[in-house]
Amino acid sequence: MKRFLCRKSTWAVLACALLLACGAATASLWLPHARQLAASTFGRWADRHGGDQEGADADHSGHEPGEADSHDDEDGHLDDQGPGAPAAVLDHRHDEAAALNLSRTAQENVGMRLGKVEVGPFERTITVPAMVVERPGRSAVQVAAPLTGVVTQVWPLQGETVTPGQPLFDLRLTHEEVVESQGEFLRTAEELDVVEREIARLEKVTAQGAIAGKTLLERKYEQQKLRAVFRAQRQKLLLHGLSEAQVDQIAAKRNLLGGFTVAVPEQGDEPGKTGQAGKSCLFQIEDLKVTRGQHVKAGDPLCTLADHCKLYVQGRAFEQDAALLDKAAAEDWRVTAVIEVGGRDRQKVPGLSIVYLANKVEPQSRAFLFYVELPNQVLRNHQRPDGHRFSSWQFRPGQRVELMVPVERWADRIVLPLGAVVQDGAESYVFEQNGDHFDRRAVRVEYRDQDSAVIANDGTLAPGKMVVVSGTYQLHLAMKNKAGGPPDPHAGHNH
Repeated sequence: MKRFLCRKSTWAVLACALLLACGAATASLWLPHARQLAASTFGRWADRHGGDQEGADADHSGHEPGEADSHDDEDGHLDDQGPGAPAAVLDHRHDEAAALNLSRTAQENVGMRLGKVEVGPFERTITVPAMVVERPGRSAVQVAAPLTGVVTQVWPLQGETVTPGQPLFDLRLTHEEVVESQGEFLRTAEELDVVEREIARLEKVTAQGAIAGKTLLERKYEQQKLRAVFRAQRQKLLLHGLSEAQVDQIAAKRNLLGGFTVAVPEQGDEPGKTGQAGKSCLFQIEDLKVTRGQHVKAGDPLCTLADHCKLYVQGRAFEQDAALLDKAAAEDWRVTAVIEVGGRDRQKVPGLSIVYLANKVEPQSRAFLFYVELPNQVLRNHQRPDGHRFSSWQFRPGQRVELMVPVERWADRIVLPLGAVVQDGAESYVFEQNGDHFDRRAVRVEYRDQDSAVIANDGTLAPGKMVVVSGTYQLHLAMKNKAGGPPDPHAGHNH
């Protein structure tokens, strides 16, 4: 009897050690097998030694060793963990594993945002490094002295914003030729006045028959010659740089012009027309080259104006991309400029057109240059109490840009932001909103770039549905934690 109790204790100790090693979670699965093993061993020993079978029958709990492992749990439900579980139960468990409930607080913590599934065309693009540059022959305007003289007043400040017609410099004329031209013009105007008065007198006398009409005819010939000289001298003054208003002032007041004001010229592209939104184009004083009291000759530079109402984006593509750029320019496909603003923020400027492509490849860098027109706008326009105005532009020459040039167009595709798709191994998932929970959908990604992912329109995602476009990776981790498996730290990331 002592030997029997000793062997029974040994098997009990082994069964307890087995349960402790498996853990509390696994004990419920292995408990029936441990009971059957202990009962079977003890039964065989009892049959061999003629022991009492009552304890063994109690350990069997009414089950034979060959019976199935399925049993009722404490709640009276069928345990579906075994390989023999019904298919309907397994499918129900799979649906629950692919769905996730999140509270409003959890959604805000992960920064979750939703977007609508829409079917439409997609443009495959290539990204080309670029830089904002000035337009050759348009952005920089050189203001030169039209006449020889001394600078008596400098109106603008360095960096100031000016408009067409605004005064820039006052000059005191010292050029001898200009002075002489004004004198001749003034003398001709006086002679013409004398002849016109004489003609008026002769017309009255001739009408009375006091003198012959030949004398009147000679005076009219003289008048015609003086008018020709007057027009020629007027054009000469205009060529010297005087405006029509200044020439008319000389003729009206009969005074020589001693000073001259240099003003901001009209807009370079289309003189007389205004800029965007009906506003006159703005110029910026980029470089002042003279000071008060300085003597300048005709043609000497006075200042340089910068016209940044429109700029160019100079793209530097690879030599092998020339054919793709030619196609985009021929099809008039619009380019999108991506400009970094304030650290990691990126600003997109869509709808830009390609102006022209270079006809050569740079021999040193082997870069193929092309140019895109970039409209600009004023961000800050501050006028000081003294009347000087300073402005800041949205885009500035020298800024680095990325150009997204379309090279291919696809129809009927589902395009989502890149953050809407999470990748786990060979699978790609999208989370679809379904009532108060989110369902994970396995999708096929046809193409992806740095901003977008193209999803195959195969019926997995229905148009009009709402999907998660931000915070998808956090939802994927939460679903893997819910399933009980450790999250993959590299899921959703490409290295």
